[in-house]
Amino acid sequence: MSRADAEPSLTDDAARAGWLYYVGGMTQDQIASELGISRQRAQRLVSRAMAEGLIHVRLNHKIGACFDLETALCDRFGLLRCRVAPSIGAGADAARAIAPAAAAELERYLRLPEPQVIAFGTGRALRAMAEQFTPSEQAPQHRIVSLLGNISPDGSATLFDVISRIAEKLMAPYYPMPVPVISDTPEERAFFMRLRPVQTVFNLARRADVTFVGVGQMGRDAPLALDGFVSAEVLAELQALGAAGEIGSWVYDAKGRYIDTPRNALVGGVQVEPGQSKPVIAVAAGARKVRALHAALLGRIVNSLVTDEDTARAILALK
Repeated sequence: MSRADAEPSLTDDAARAGWLYYVGGMTQDQIASELGISRQRAQRLVSRAMAEGLIHVRLNHKIGACFDLETALCDRFGLLRCRVAPSIGAGADAARAIAPAAAAELERYLRLPEPQVIAFGTGRALRAMAEQFTPSEQAPQHRIVSLLGNISPDGSATLFDVISRIAEKLMAPYYPMPVPVISDTPEERAFFMRLRPVQTVFNLARRADVTFVGVGQMGRDAPLALDGFVSAEVLAELQALGAAGEIGSWVYDAKGRYIDTPRNALVGGVQVEPGQSKPVIAVAAGARKVRALHAALLGRIVNSLVTDEDTARAILALK
């Protein structure tokens, strides 16, 4: 009998209950409702999770269903690595569910003795990861670099830049991309990208040893639109061209192919090239991200993934 056919173990249930309590912020009544058990059993499971050391700040047990989803995603998309975190219930912030797992992935690379160049995109999920990130020691041998510009259309710094927060915790050098996320004209972008400091950061990001990216959806709630990087008219044009998602503000279609459009030509930063051999890790979860994640995986823009159970199942359900 396969693991998928087996009943969940008591330890699985305790780990899930502990996750919902300490990460999801649920009450024991809510956990009981979510798991379909009595309140007394929910209380015992949470206590067991603590007593057996399954919950510290992070989940310290591989829930069988999550493991099976990781295996299925790796097999389906040829991933280098996949982490699936337990979902924390309908209506909760999915980025909160995956932030500890994403932080653990980052810490895994930071423990390497060899100096690493680690590149980051931006976004809400990566910011949540940066908040969860708790290095055991400083690591000044590593270099932290941004994939894209950090200047918003109004001249302010972007809200979801993460490299300064991570570098501060590590006491490591970091390299922001000092250009607008979106330039007004191709000539303006070309001018910025020719500047020597920008070229230094650009070339460093292109040869990163590992890259962490957020993934944006391209519906009416597209982060690019909400954060003011595209107008409603430009968003509609991109949607008409088949836009399915964006990584680092570079927009791609349902097959994971970057769209040939003047809007993409204005992005200040590094385009993540498909089919890389080095780890390119997408950190994203939630129903709104499913189509964008599926396309990025299909096109091999990313080759590793951190997500949650519900998102993983939805991705696998797509043909």
